[in-house]
Amino acid sequence: MIYLLPLISVLIWGGNSIVNKMSVSVIEPSAMSFYRWFFAFLILTPFCIRSVIKHRQVIKPYLLKLAVLASLGMGLHQSLGYFAAVTTTASNLALITSLVPLISLFLSVPLLGKRLSKMSLVGATVALTGLSFMLGQGDALFFLHSTINQGDGIMLVAALVYALYGVLIKRWSIPLSNWQLIYMQVMFAVVFLFPLLLSSDSYVISESAFSVVAYASIAASIIAPWCWIKAIDKIGADNSAMFMNLMPVFAVSLAAAILGEEIRNYHLIGGVMVIVGVILAQLKLFKKKRGAAVV
Repeated sequence: MIYLLPLISVLIWGGNSIVNKMSVSVIEPSAMSFYRWFFAFLILTPFCIRSVIKHRQVIKPYLLKLAVLASLGMGLHQSLGYFAAVTTTASNLALITSLVPLISLFLSVPLLGKRLSKMSLVGATVALTGLSFMLGQGDALFFLHSTINQGDGIMLVAALVYALYGVLIKRWSIPLSNWQLIYMQVMFAVVFLFPLLLSSDSYVISESAFSVVAYASIAASIIAPWCWIKAIDKIGADNSAMFMNLMPVFAVSLAAAILGEEIRNYHLIGGVMVIVGVILAQLKLFKKKRGAAVV
């Protein structure tokens, strides 16, 4: 039953790609970006505010770093995802997002002083070939002679931003509890995204938009992180991380079932290559971590 926790998180986050695409027709990306974190902030405040006030002296020295993390992970990354959804499919959103662990691995070299293994390079080659095969609709050399569409390009930037966010969290090791860390970032995100809301043509959440905003604010921003944190506590970060490779599988399946997106062979072949490449790139890292834990 414990393994249901990471599975629920990944299923919710996979569904979030579908919600991103669904939101395009009912709410502006600028408004969606703000309201997701605004409502999450309102819900979290009664549970987190006392702890934050009590530990304010511990939090104070890290405010700038928390603001940077919020601007990357909850501000820029999420906003880019909503804007990308305007011109690309939910399947592409999920498959491109699945590259985040791979990008993080390469960013860890200059930022965390890690070394890349040969397996990491093999995995990167497989994953990028798979991505090219998918975006090029069966053309594995797509990146060499063509330009990707706007939505896919925006999502690649979003994946890079989120990978940087993850690496910086490890580098800075801010000594706060998980919920203090999340709450402070959500608070900063609301502040940063308010000017984006003002650029919207309408500030009103329509009845048709309420469900997608609720899913993003409650399921993707609160329930999924809660399950993920519990999973890490129970089965460890390494075992939990492996479940992330299922996210594009869930997302593509849901995109076909709910949105009616046509899944072609190049989606399947390219998607499998991306997932296998990411797993290969992390394989040596996982082995090394397990060995260190045993010692």
